Amino acid sequence: MYNDITGIILSGGRSSRMGTNKSLLNLGNKTVIEVIYKVLNELFPRVIVITNDIRSYEFIACDKFNDIQLGYGPLSGIHSGLMNSHTDKNFIISCDIPLISDKIIKFIVEYSGNYDVIVAKADNHIQTLCGLYNKNILNEIENIFSSQTEIKKCRVKYLLDNTKSRIVDIENELPDYDKNTFLNMNDMVQYLIIQHIFESKSKGIL
Repeated sequence: MYNDITGIILSGGRSSRMGTNKSLLNLGNKTVIEVIYKVLNELFPRVIVITNDIRSYEFIACDKFNDIQLGYGPLSGIHSGLMNSHTDKNFIISCDIPLISDKIIKFIVEYSGNYDVIVAKADNHIQTLCGLYNKNILNEIENIFSSQTEIKKCRVKYLLDNTKSRIVDIENELPDYDKNTFLNMNDMVQYLIIQHIFESKSKGIL
């Protein structure tokens, strides 16, 4: 248990490509958000959910909070998560990557170095919504909100470029890296693939 870290789940709600709230889809006998919550709850003493549809998550026994600054996508969720956290260090993850494992999370939070943000790079993408974020970046986030009129400049990557961040090439640095870890669930086809992998792992096939 990492007692000095809060787990933060970002659940953006309805996806235009999925056509429904992806976090409430089933994986096995649990919803996607329950699967992710279980992993985080075994690692961190407090897990919170950031959503603008709090009623939909009443079945999860944790604190839930709305975005404070609306309209900035995932950066709004990160901001609200850090504002509502009681710890300096926070592990943030979105519901788009439900195959995340405790092994990956432990590797990121134990990564050496004094950084504001530590995120993984895998599948040729920087996984901005799977990483360790320090509360001390709140001022930088609020500066972005106040100074950027273009929404594209309010992406999380812009935040990484303006803080002391570390992008970890997890595919090469983590022994026995599972190439399926960061499969992204953006549409129904991807969901069915992830569902198959999840059920196969549950049965010990993978």
